[in-house]
Amino acid sequence: MDATGTPFSTLIRLASHERHTTVQMSSFMDDLLGGRLSVEAYARYTEELWFVYRALEGAAGTLKDDPVAGPFIRPELMRTAELERDLGHLRGAGVRPEELVPLASTAAYAARIEECARTWPAGYVAHHYTRYLGDLSGGQVLRDVAEKTWGFDRKGDGVRFYVFEQIANPAAFKRGYRELLDAVDVDDLEKQRMIEECRVAFDHNVAILRDLEREFPLSA
Repeated sequence: MDATGTPFSTLIRLASHERHTTVQMSSFMDDLLGGRLSVEAYARYTEELWFVYRALEGAAGTLKDDPVAGPFIRPELMRTAELERDLGHLRGAGVRPEELVPLASTAAYAARIEECARTWPAGYVAHHYTRYLGDLSGGQVLRDVAEKTWGFDRKGDGVRFYVFEQIANPAAFKRGYRELLDAVDVDDLEKQRMIEECRVAFDHNVAILRDLEREFPLSA
């Protein structure tokens, strides 16, 4: 809790709400969720996610014993392998994700995650929270849309990224995650820095969506 007695998980959720609304209002995401875009748009979005999660999970080994970031390194959250399986389905079994070229906005996002992982574990937690809690929540809506719109098998190849097979109760897992946030052993100033980094993470996500809007301008 901060000096007002408000749990940190509440503070970070409230602070990120405005940015989250911006993501929801993206025309690319709106068209994707509305089933108005082609499977190619979905595949392009999946490609960009691969670079983001490679950055997040590439740091897991070095951060697992860190007193701040370590408790958040949970193998049941890892998404890179599932993204690669989805890309194999979307792009063909011979696809090599490492040979794909990220958008400039995606490269900047991944670089910021890697920088935080190297120099500021608390900042890394802000990025971790922004992505994984979103995947366990709103990401499930996109999975449902993808299955219905492009004919993927329920929770099958193409939407594996959104399927957390090792998390039997997502609601309980999210409660536990928020308890970890509340228990983060840093002072109030550092918590404010983490909240601001959460906003930075949302801004990076918005930049990617805007680049994809230009590539798939259905609502332009």
